[in-house]
Amino acid sequence: MKHTTLGNVDGGLDVGRLGLGLMGMSAFYTGSGTDDDESVRVIHAALDHGVTLLDTADMYGPHTNEQLLGRALRGRRDGVVVATKFGNVTDPEARGERAVDGRPEYVRRSIDGSLQRLGLDHVDLYYQHRVDPQVPIEETVGAMAELVTAGKVRHLGLSEAAPETIRRAHATHPITALQTEWSLWSRDPEAEIVPLVRELGIGFVPYSPLGRGFLTGALRSVDELADDDFRRFAPRFSGDNLAANVRIVEQVDAVAREVGATPGQVALAWLLAKGEGVVPIPGTKRRTYLDENVAADDVVLTAAQVEQLDAVAAPQGDRYADMSTVDR
Repeated sequence: MKHTTLGNVDGGLDVGRLGLGLMGMSAFYTGSGTDDDESVRVIHAALDHGVTLLDTADMYGPHTNEQLLGRALRGRRDGVVVATKFGNVTDPEARGERAVDGRPEYVRRSIDGSLQRLGLDHVDLYYQHRVDPQVPIEETVGAMAELVTAGKVRHLGLSEAAPETIRRAHATHPITALQTEWSLWSRDPEAEIVPLVRELGIGFVPYSPLGRGFLTGALRSVDELADDDFRRFAPRFSGDNLAANVRIVEQVDAVAREVGATPGQVALAWLLAKGEGVVPIPGTKRRTYLDENVAADDVVLTAAQVEQLDAVAAPQGDRYADMSTVDR
């Protein structure tokens, strides 16, 4: 797999151009249950393919996804870039009215819990999963910077942060990567956030680069989803919105036929064509889909095809209530 660099802190973080998101192995897409043994095999297969960036979070499960990754990395840690996140409160009894916690004491407590579950002495990339509106970003990132000094973390990241928040965070300690939803299914970052991270030298890690499975072309109705699949309740998958959004896949599929690839591979190749420092992290629980996703590294789109996809209309319907990237 070809490599790229996230950020420019200490030379940046070298990673394969496609990472692997692990969330669905333990949370949100588990209508058919979980299979940790198969998930470990998928992670090992990803490493064999040259994937180096593995993405988890303390809230996935909660906690069980980090434990799963820790199990998979026994004897396979070398060359792997481990990314995890904190900030979404995972203890129901401790939540109260604080669903997101960016207090310095929570930062310190969270990393220790993650390291214990992962069985590691450090993580390579540590994200604030969601910005806490009650805590100045300088205080949160300042505490995260202390973890770098302590050797528990190598690089810092933010997830779903807004432009001025990113600037203030980066001024407190250099930010290596921003993780935000970006795909042909979600174009919001292109107006302000993508230009900003390029200006500041911050890498971009698009999550849900396949539009939560929609851009693969396999999903045409929510009736195909498990009863507890959270996509059933997402605005873009509902009613008339879903029917209208099928047009996006139809246009992706037209390009896919031209290049002899699948729609999902074209969706990933479109992101990879956006330049250096862009590392999509498609998630999957199955090796067949992993093989398909990784093969997108070899799909080359012409400038005209990229422009054709750029012109695809934005999807109809909102994302989720917690996804607003307002400045804190």
